Amino acid sequence: MGDPRHLNRIAYFAAVAETGSFTAAADRLGITKAVVSQQVAKLEEEVGASLLVRTTRKVRPTEAGIAFHRRCVVILREAEDAFGELAESAAAPSGLLRLTAPFDYGVAVVVPAIAAFAAAHPACKTDMVLSDQSLDLVGGTLDLAIRVGWLTDTSLQARQLGSFRQLLVGTPDLARRIGSGGGPEEIVALPFIANTALRNPLLWQFTGTAGEPRTVTARATIAFDATFAVREAVRLGAGLSVLPDYCVAEDLAAGHLVHILPDWTLPSGGIHAVFPAARFRPTKVRAFLDLLTERERLRGRA
Repeated sequence: MGDPRHLNRIAYFAAVAETGSFTAAADRLGITKAVVSQQVAKLEEEVGASLLVRTTRKVRPTEAGIAFHRRCVVILREAEDAFGELAESAAAPSGLLRLTAPFDYGVAVVVPAIAAFAAAHPACKTDMVLSDQSLDLVGGTLDLAIRVGWLTDTSLQARQLGSFRQLLVGTPDLARRIGSGGGPEEIVALPFIANTALRNPLLWQFTGTAGEPRTVTARATIAFDATFAVREAVRLGAGLSVLPDYCVAEDLAAGHLVHILPDWTLPSGGIHAVFPAARFRPTKVRAFLDLLTERERLRGRA
């Protein structure tokens, strides 16, 4: 099947099977009925089977033709995707890129990435929806969604861009109230800021340097439903909390906050790009994800 004419014959047969008519297939393909009929007959000769039942009123696929048509649809779609991807790869990113991201990660990481993307690709425009809700990608207008945490829907088309650490943080004054040899259980006696946007905002599973697990249930003195609000309360010394590394990196570097119990780790999470069902990704999507992935790589090394 190395002859390129085979792909044309498959396309002619598929058009006839789908329209039920050689005339309608020829109109769809923009060629003559005689060419369609001749090429489909050649295809049947090559495969050694009758693919169509021809009557004076209608043409319908045989049982073998139905099975063959299912395979043809896949072959033609793959060929279309290959040409589409080739055309896209040769083109510079352009058009409107529409995406969504969680508010905290979106502001801290995605917004700077969008600024860099706009500078590198002036033919592109970007429209981002900041939302801590997982917006539906099916039937919508979004090109991609950035999801932070743990993906629960394994049927999604996703690409991991990076990961993040969860850190127990507080002001230096609060950190001093936990001794150098203290463990996770000591946080129960200290004020804690709960993030109610999380599934279990008070239950934390720590792991020590020797791999020993320790589960602690904190006692909330204040609760917020937004990560940035939690961070601000922690900055003001209202209590400890667990925050993602990308939200507190600058405060940690400046000494405004400290990483409490650094010998004890909390579960890390993933950062994923999630896509709607599509046969191939436009250049603008691939270019933006390459840029964001590189920035995530550099952030992880910092």
